[in-house]
Amino acid sequence: MLGRLLGLVMLAGMLSGCGNGDSMESFGGPTMGSTYSIKYVRHAGLADSTQVRSEVEGILGEVDRQMSTYRSDSDIERFNALPADSCQTMPASILELVRVGEQLSQQSEGSYDLTIEPLMNLWGFGPQGREEKVPSAAALAEVMHRVGYHHLRIDGDQLCKDAAVEVDFDSIAAGYAVDTIAARLEALGIHDYLAEATGELKASGNKLDGSPWRIALEEPRDDQQVAERVISIDGYGVSTSGDYRNYFLQDGRRYSHTFDARSGAPVLHNLASVTVIHPSTLMSDGLSTLLLILGPERAWDYAEKHDIGAFFVIRADTGFVIRTSKAFERLSGKKTD
Repeated sequence: MLGRLLGLVMLAGMLSGCGNGDSMESFGGPTMGSTYSIKYVRHAGLADSTQVRSEVEGILGEVDRQMSTYRSDSDIERFNALPADSCQTMPASILELVRVGEQLSQQSEGSYDLTIEPLMNLWGFGPQGREEKVPSAAALAEVMHRVGYHHLRIDGDQLCKDAAVEVDFDSIAAGYAVDTIAARLEALGIHDYLAEATGELKASGNKLDGSPWRIALEEPRDDQQVAERVISIDGYGVSTSGDYRNYFLQDGRRYSHTFDARSGAPVLHNLASVTVIHPSTLMSDGLSTLLLILGPERAWDYAEKHDIGAFFVIRADTGFVIRTSKAFERLSGKKTD
C-alpha cells in the first residue's frame, strides 16, 4: 500500500449533460492499497471515459510496479533488497522522487526521510511489520544504522547506497501519480477535472454547471467524518496527513505511523493533521507529511517562512484548534485576519 487514507472529502457533484453535448464523466477503482477516482467534464470531441480510464490505470499500474513496497518485484523493493555499496538502474520517476525527498530532508534538518522503511517495519507499520509495539532500545539502535537519506546517491541513471537502507515512497508516490494523471488529462484536451488517488487530489477548471470544484477538509476523528472547512480549488494539488487513522496505543500513549527519522520514533506532539495546497500534488503530499512530523510550532514557522498554504488541526483539552497560514487563506480564497 503506497497511499494513506486522509482527511479530504470531495464535493464534486454528479450532474448530467446540459444539452450542449457536454457531460460529466466519472470512474474509479482500487489502487495502492486504497482507491482512486476521476471526475471530468467531457466536451464534444474529447476522449470517452473508456479511453481515459485506460490511460489513468496505465499510469497507476506503472507507479505500483516502480514504487510499491508491498510487492517484491517493484523497482524500489529490488533496490531495497540490495546490500550496502550497491547500485541499480532506475526509472527517471524514481530518481525524481529521491531528489524531492533529499530536498525535503535537508529543509527539515533530517526529520523527514525516505529511508524509514526499516523503522516502519520495526514498529509494526511497514510491509514487513510483525507486531505494533514499542521496540527495545537495542533493536531501535540497530535499525537506525540503516536509516538516513545521506546514504543514498544518484549516479547518472543509477541509484546507489553506501548502507543497507530501504526507501519508502509512501509520503510522495500518490502525489506524483496524481500529477502524472493530471498532465495526461491535459494532454487529452481535458481541462475541467478532479483527479484523486489515495486521498491526494488535484482539480482544474470547473464542474459541468460552471461552479468550482469544492473540497471539504475533515476533522481528524476516529469514528466519523466531520467537515471543518470547505474550500474551492482550481489548478492546485491538495493533500492531508494525519495521525488518526493508523496508530496503536501502549501504556496510555498513542503511537502513529508518522516518524521523525532523527529519533527513529513516531511523533508524540499534539498536531493531529495538516492539509497543504500547492501547485504540485507531489509537493503538497510531501510537505503535508513534513509539517506533520515537525509539530505545531516548528511546522507553523516552516510554512510561514516558505509561504506554504497549510491548514493545521491541533489537539487541545477542549477539542481541536484550527490554525491556517497566510498562504492557505490566500490560496483558498479567504482573507487573513
